[in-house]
Amino acid sequence: MTATLTKRQSIIHGALKIFAERGFDATTIPMVATEAGVGAGTIYRYFENKEVLGNHLFQDNVTRFTESLRSDYPYSSSIREQFHHIFSSMISFTTCNPHALYFIKMHSHAHFLNRDSLDCFSELTDLLGQFFEWGKTQEELKLLPSPVLFSIIYGAFLELQRIVETGDITPDASLLLDVEESLWNAIQLIKPQAE
Repeated sequence: MTATLTKRQSIIHGALKIFAERGFDATTIPMVATEAGVGAGTIYRYFENKEVLGNHLFQDNVTRFTESLRSDYPYSSSIREQFHHIFSSMISFTTCNPHALYFIKMHSHAHFLNRDSLDCFSELTDLLGQFFEWGKTQEELKLLPSPVLFSIIYGAFLELQRIVETGDITPDASLLLDVEESLWNAIQLIKPQAE
C-alpha cells in the first residue's frame, strides 16, 4: 500500500512541477513519467489520461489554497489585517507547495478544465473577490476591478517566488515584511490629506 501511495504521490508532484514549468499542452505523459521516476504505463493506472491528471491537480491545489485562505480568516479585523492574512497564507502555501500557485495561474482558464475544476476556481475567486469588494466599500482599497487588484498582488508574488527559486534572492522575515507592505501600498486607497 505504501509503495502505491508513493508512486501516486510521485506522479502528482512530478506532474505539478512539469505542468507549472512547461504548461499542460506542452507536456506529455512520458515527460511526466520521467519527472516522476515511473513508467508511463504506471500513470495510466492512477489517471485515465492527461486531462484527468490535470483536473485532479487543479482541483486539489485550488481547494488546498482556498482552505489555507479560509483557515483562521480574520473576518472581524481591519482590511489591512485581512490582507496580512492573505499574504501570509500565500507565503505558507507556496513554501509547502512551490509550484502550485504558478500552476493555478497558468491553467485557470485552460481548455481541459472540467466543471468541478471551474467550480473550485470560482470558490477561490469569490472568496478573494469578497475581500476586494469589502475593501473598496470601506474605502480602504483602490476602486479598480477586483480581478485587477488581485492580478497586481498575484503577479508580483509569483515573480518574487520565481526569483527565490532561481536563487537570485534569499527571502528573510524583513524582506517579506517589506514585500507585503509594498503590495499593500499598491492596492491601498490613498486618501487625500486634510488641509
